[in-house]
Amino acid sequence: MPESLKVAVAVSLDDASADRIRELEPRVELLRDPSLTAPWRWDGDWEGEPGFERTPEQQEAFDALLADADAIFGIPDVSPAALARAVRANERLRWVHTTAAGGGGQVKKAELTEAELERVVVTTSAGMHASTLAEWAVFGVLAGAKDLRQLEADQAERHWGTGRRLMRHVSEMTVLVVGLGGIGKVVAERFAGLGATVWGTTRSGEPVDHVDRLVPIDELAAAAAEVDAIVVTLPGTERTEGLVGAEVLGAARPDTILVNVGRGTVVDEPALLDALDAGRIGFAALDVTAVEPLPAESRLWAHPSVLISPHTAALSRQEPRRIAELFAANATRLLDGEPLQNVMSTKEFY
Repeated sequence: MPESLKVAVAVSLDDASADRIRELEPRVELLRDPSLTAPWRWDGDWEGEPGFERTPEQQEAFDALLADADAIFGIPDVSPAALARAVRANERLRWVHTTAAGGGGQVKKAELTEAELERVVVTTSAGMHASTLAEWAVFGVLAGAKDLRQLEADQAERHWGTGRRLMRHVSEMTVLVVGLGGIGKVVAERFAGLGATVWGTTRSGEPVDHVDRLVPIDELAAAAAEVDAIVVTLPGTERTEGLVGAEVLGAARPDTILVNVGRGTVVDEPALLDALDAGRIGFAALDVTAVEPLPAESRLWAHPSVLISPHTAALSRQEPRRIAELFAANATRLLDGEPLQNVMSTKEFY
């Protein structure tokens, strides 16, 4: 096993997180020059300032940094094309870690060859955003259960009302979690903690803590007809595209709540709008949409039963530290000859 690991930091990383990597794994040598990466607009802004450009000299220095590394932290410039160039320019490169949980989509677009994917293992930050996304999923279901939109409207009109409005209780609801990966498991835990009955989809059939009933993925529509809320946590792949579509949404009971904290492509948005208009979906809280940014002309913006968050539910000040600690743990595994965590599938790219 190598005695040290040269790691090129290909995206902006704060000093504290860089120091945390060195603290946890002193055998890592970070190749890092903050002047060569797009500065953050907020904590964990891996894409960085959109207007950032390198001078020719800076680009040469950045390319040299990537070419001298055994591993890369972050997809260079968060660009599939830049990733492909980095892999092909450095035969020593053996590991790339994506700062996104769903970084596999960018790796797929890089169109690396089978040999390149065999040489360079890719790991993702899956699970690092689970707690923040789970909180947002709870918020979305609560917003629907407590009729947030009507409360906002009444407050804007200074309207107290003539009667007391009944509200739904999460403890009396059945919540279907579509996807029991790193995020879905934490979502299930949070809802179970609130007293909800939790169902979850499965391909493996393996029991999952806090899940009262496992639902085979091909029985999703039948399950949707029996629950009060559906929370989508799945990544965007060819297998998941449009999975929550007309069949599933058409089977939903009136006033079902839908929350999506996975990928926007998993939900068929035209079918969702039909279900919202028909009242089968009484409320939808969407942190993600099929096209991002969501086009201004989309009906989702103005629909009275939709709450939009601009793909920000995962963000927190703790995110960079968590990802740095995951990276350091994997660096230790690599240096000690142990299997890495969160290895991306080269077939489904997640």
